[in-house]
Amino acid sequence: MGVYHAGSRALQDRLGVRDLADHVGRSVGRGIKPVAAAFLELQPLLVVGAADPAAGAVWASVITGTPGFVRATGPHQVSVVGGSPPTDPLATVLATPGTPVGTIALDPRTRRRMRLNGRLRPTARGFAVEADRVFSNCPKYLQKRKTYETVAGRRPGAPRHGTGLTPDQAAFVAASDTFFLATMHTDGADASHRGGNPGFVRVASPHELTWRDYPGNSMFLTLGNLAADPRAGLLFLDWTTGRTLQLTGEARTEFAPDGARTVHFTVTGTVDTPSALPLRWSAPEYSPANPDPTG
Repeated sequence: MGVYHAGSRALQDRLGVRDLADHVGRSVGRGIKPVAAAFLELQPLLVVGAADPAAGAVWASVITGTPGFVRATGPHQVSVVGGSPPTDPLATVLATPGTPVGTIALDPRTRRRMRLNGRLRPTARGFAVEADRVFSNCPKYLQKRKTYETVAGRRPGAPRHGTGLTPDQAAFVAASDTFFLATMHTDGADASHRGGNPGFVRVASPHELTWRDYPGNSMFLTLGNLAADPRAGLLFLDWTTGRTLQLTGEARTEFAPDGARTVHFTVTGTVDTPSALPLRWSAPEYSPANPDPTG
């Protein structure tokens, strides 16, 4: 499997960054290096993206556990203890052998992140992922949160389902500094991170969000996926209360004459879960790379 498919290549050529993308792409492989394995074992959360084969919808979900619940169990495999609760949109999918999944482990304490995409295999204690692609990203647009604690007794509330954003959910999105984005491609799934100062995601209506695509590593994996398959899933977290807001729908990229890019996301489904996560993180230090969202 190559690093890039036709969707990513088309964007790289359009923006004149194919050579840079080829250089960055040399860091992508199937192997989990010792430094990556050590990083995974320190993480208390993992974001997973996949598609529901029955409904066709793409979702991003988050799994938490005591550090060590995600670990490399071979040169090309990670194992995860636990999984999504039965009420999660991906609960059934994450118990289905051969499911293409994208994962991202993000550490706000160090502004480091690691992505691993592959195929899922259920296990007695959770699931394993046989890796197709493993790579790290730069710390751009990642907010620093120095510490976290596990809140004893916090339990998920009943999820609320909808087809568009309520005023409260719109305010939650508009105040967020981070979200996770699940996309699909012909070879599998991917999960990535987007960050910025609060206001970087704009709510145009209960059914449409927009955000600027900030300059990154020139790989254009996510936008390349969307060019070929517009289905996407978004995950917003409240880093203090543990609330999660999962959205599914379709996204398209709009290009300005100067090359600036804006992503438009159409919401078709929502799952809002109070106190979904037991983690409470310290206040953020915004990334110095974040552009002014009002600019």
